[in-house]
Parts: sequence; C-alpha cells; structure tokens
Amino acid sequence: MPSINNAAQELVTGVYASSYTYAESGTGCTVIVCPKGARGAVDVRGGAPATRETDLLRPEETVDVLHAVVLSGGSAYGLAASCGVAQELERQGVGLDVGVGIVPIVSSACLFDLACGDASVRPTAEAGAEATRRALEKRTLQLETGNVGAGCGCTVGKFAGPERAMKSGLGQGSASAGSLACVGIAAVNACGNVIDPATGRAIAGALDGDRRAILDPTEAIRQLAEREPWLRTNTTISCVVTNAALTKAQATKVAQMSADAYAHTICPTHTTNDGDTIFVMATGEVEAPVDVVGMLSTQALERAIVSAATDAAGAYGFPAARDI
Repeated sequence: MPSINNAAQELVTGVYASSYTYAESGTGCTVIVCPKGARGAVDVRGGAPATRETDLLRPEETVDVLHAVVLSGGSAYGLAASCGVAQELERQGVGLDVGVGIVPIVSSACLFDLACGDASVRPTAEAGAEATRRALEKRTLQLETGNVGAGCGCTVGKFAGPERAMKSGLGQGSASAGSLACVGIAAVNACGNVIDPATGRAIAGALDGDRRAILDPTEAIRQLAEREPWLRTNTTISCVVTNAALTKAQATKVAQMSADAYAHTICPTHTTNDGDTIFVMATGEVEAPVDVVGMLSTQALERAIVSAATDAAGAYGFPAARDI
C-alpha cells in the first residue's frame, strides 16, 4: 500500500531545496535544484500564469534536462529570481554543455503576493542565487514550511474579497510505494478555500462577516455571482520531485495527473484569475508504471497543499488556520 510520510524524501536523492524569505515585506522564493539534471515537465491550468521556460518542457522539444525549478512571489517581477539561480548554477559548473560553455535549464513560476506586506519588495536575482547556494550547501530536499520562501506572502479564500482572506504559505508532503517516492512542494496563494481531502473540512479560506468561520465556497459564490470579477491576485505553484524513470511525455502525464491534487484540496481552483502551475522533476532511478507515479504525485501534492495551510502563521493582518 502507498504510504504518505516524510521518510519518502530520503528516497529521492540528488535534489536539494531551500528558500529565501523577505519576512518583513511578505515575499520570497523557493528553489529546487538537481545538479545532475532531471527529466522535467509542466502542467499549466490557471488562466493567468507568470512563468519562465515552460515551452522547453513540452515533450516535443529537444532539451530533455531540467536543473532547477524556482517558485517565487513578486508576481511577474519575481521571475528575476530565476536569473540569479541560473547565474549561480553556471558559477558552480551546473548546466547543459553547449560547446562554448554551459547553460543551466531553469524553469520558474510566480505568484501574486504584492497585496501582502510591502508591494515594492520583490525577489531579486541575488535572492535566487542565495537560495541556490543554500540548497547546494544543505544538500537536502527537506524545507522549512509556512511563512517562508514563495509562501511568505500567500493568502487563500479571496473570492469573497481580500478583507476576508486567510494566511497560507509554503507546504511540503510526500508519498511512497516501496523504493518509489514522490515529494510535493507547493506555495498556495489560491482564490479558493483549502480543503482537507480526507474529511472534506475547510482548513483555510474565505471568512464570514464576523471573521470567525470559513464560508462554504459553493453557496458563497452563488451569492456573490453579481459582484465584480475576481482580481488576478491568485495562484498555486508547485513542484513534484520523484525518483521515477520517466520520459518527457510520461513526466508530462504525471504533471497532468498531479493537477487532481488541486481539485481535491482547493475550491474553486484553476480559475481564470489563478496562474496554477505544476512542475515535475524526475531523477530516473526507479522503474515504475506511470499511473502509479501519477497517483503518488497527486497524494504528495495534496499533502503539500494541506501543509501550506496548516503550517502558516497569521501575519500581515490575515489570520491563519491555527487562529480559527
């Protein structure tokens, strides 16, 4: 039977992660690095993404290696962090050999956290470089969760307006079956509520008028149907790391299957004003059926999304799940 536990992270080797956090300003970035290169893929289902190097991950494209994934706050400005990641990887000799040098393949997705904390502060190239250095020095995939990195300025439940939103953050979860393991990392800045898929209970989301209880999204959205359209201030961005041996096409299918985790834990999700994006990094160590990898990836990402909500602390005027 598949297990869901942190021990699965020990089965995924050669991939390291770390974050850079602007705690006072409410933003940051999280970097996942595979120095030897992983097979990469992406699935983008939100209607308002801010991304870098996603076309390169399509199965029909010829580059089949991915050295880093960057999850960042700062909206489109946060893409600058990935430039710093690429520069630091080049400095450390990590990248694709192109004859006249090396080019690190770095994909990135950003979320909108400018309304949380100080909107003038965004993750920079130096922030990305520093997170990369920390990841390579720590040499672990284990991350601090909550109000850190790309999750520092995350909020959820904004369909009823920002004044009723709750704090979320960066989460991590894992799932394994024998020697096969998947680790999910998610920065949850969703328009919708976060739901515990095991119980159906709302963990964090849009608050009622007294800010004491979480609204039922289906009923609340019906009542709010005539209000102004939701702003493009939402996005859940994720990366699933697995030790499975996958082709680019297979990794793409795993990314697509993993999107079920969003549907199981966020309501509503994949809206026109979310930039929902899922990356996959596969290190190629364990042969396994693609459907099994996809199932475990979905479970790992569900756990990561729940972790993002439960591990966050109230900040910047937004209460967290632990406060309700």
